This record gives sequence, structure tokens and C-alpha cells, in this order.
Amino acid sequence: MSIKVALLKSGESVIADIKELISNDNICGYLFENPNVITFLEPEVLTEQTETSKLKISLIPWILITSDTKIPVRSDWVITIVEPIEEVKKIYEEKINGKDSQVNSVGEQQNLVE
Repeated sequence: MSIKVALLKSGESVIADIKELISNDNICGYLFENPNVITFLEPEVLTEQTETSKLKISLIPWILITSDTKIPVRSDWVITIVEPIEEVKKIYEEKINGKDSQVNSVGEQQNLVE
């Protein structure tokens, strides 16, 4: 699995297992498997005295009205693809593997990343 975060033209940060779609040796798009939008909730950055920062995030299925787990995305809609920090990657993997105990009825997950 290649879990990455894609920043889209829409401004959304989407975490997914991302694979390149190639046609005639050119990247024509990406395949997002189990995509979730990362929403940042109440970022809390403490002063240098404590040297601690915390970030609350929410992972919500990217397109709520579909049961599709693999969604193709045109390459011109992707601004960049980056490696997620380990804490976010772990939260995503736990959610996808069904180990998340904090999922409510709409699939929202809230976690704290330090």
C-alpha cells in the first residue's frame, strides 16, 4: 500500500492509497483507494516553553454518497502528493482496517496528533 496525502485544486487534503494511472508512458491520473478528506479541527500550538503542539483531525470519506472504494482522479486536479506524518498514517490505517473505535454514524473520526 502507498498511503499518501494529495492536495487537490479544490483545497481538499485527501489521504488514500494512491496509485498512478499511466497511458502511453504518461501519468494521466491517479487511483485513490479508500480516500478520506483530512479536516483540521481546532489546531492548538503551545508556546516554546512546553515545546508541544497538538492537532485534532477528522477523517471523513471523500465522497459520502458513493460506495465505491476506488476513485480515479484526473492528474490536472492534483496539485501535489506528499508523504503523511506517521501519526496521521497510523490513524488512517486503523480506520481503514476497522480498528477505529471513535467512528460515528457518518464515518467521522476525531483524533489528536502530537
